[in-house]
Amino acid sequence: MISRLAVVPHPPLLVPELVTGAGSDTEPVRSACLAAARDLAACSAEWVAVGVDPSGPRVVEDAAGTFRGFGVDVPVSLSEGATTADDELPLPALVAAWLRERAGARSVRVHLVPPDLPAADCVALGERLAGVPALLVLGDGSHRHGEQAVGRPDERAGPFDEGVRAALAAADRDALRVLDPALAAELGASGRAAWQVAAGVPGAWRCARSSFLAPFGVGYHVAVWEA
Repeated sequence: MISRLAVVPHPPLLVPELVTGAGSDTEPVRSACLAAARDLAACSAEWVAVGVDPSGPRVVEDAAGTFRGFGVDVPVSLSEGATTADDELPLPALVAAWLRERAGARSVRVHLVPPDLPAADCVALGERLAGVPALLVLGDGSHRHGEQAVGRPDERAGPFDEGVRAALAAADRDALRVLDPALAAELGASGRAAWQVAAGVPGAWRCARSSFLAPFGVGYHVAVWEA
C-alpha cells in the first residue's frame, strides 16, 4: 500500500547546470521539489513514478540518460548501478532520475502515459499502482499564465491551476478526477493525466505540504500526500 505520494513538476529548470543565469527565479521551484523528493525517500528508497509523454504508455527502468538534449550533458540514472544507456529518455524520466539521485533513493520505475489518456484510464492505472511503496507524480500546470506565457496568455489558466492547487492541498481525489482533459490540453497543462492517476490511488489521504509557483508563465504544483 502506498503510504506517501509526491507531486512535482518536471521542467528542465530544476537542474542548476541548465539555468545558470536564472538562479533566483528557479531556486524556489527547485527547493520545493527537492523537499518533496526527500519526503518520499524518507518513506521508501524504491519509487514508482508516473509522467506524461507522447511515447506512452510504456515503462522505463534501470536506465541511464542525460540532459544533453536540453543544453548541458548532465548524466542521471533511474537506479543505482544502471548500465543501460538511453539517450532518448523523455523529460519526466530524466527529472525523476535527477530527483532520485539527490534524494538518495535506490531506484525509480517510471510509467509514462500519453497526454490524451482518458480520465477513466488514468484512474484505473492509479488503482493498479496501489501496492507500490511510494509514488512520484510528475506534471506541469498551464503554460498560459500572464505575459510570460509560453503560448498566448489565457485568462482561464489562473482558475484552472487554482482548482488543481486547491485539490492537491486538500488531497481531494474527486476534484482531480473531474479535471477536463480538453481544457487542460487547451491550456497546455500536461500534468493533467498524471494528476488523474494520483486521483485513482485508493486510501484516505492528507496533504502534508503543498505549494504553487508560476515564475515563467508556467504553473508548477508541488504536494506531498500521506496515508
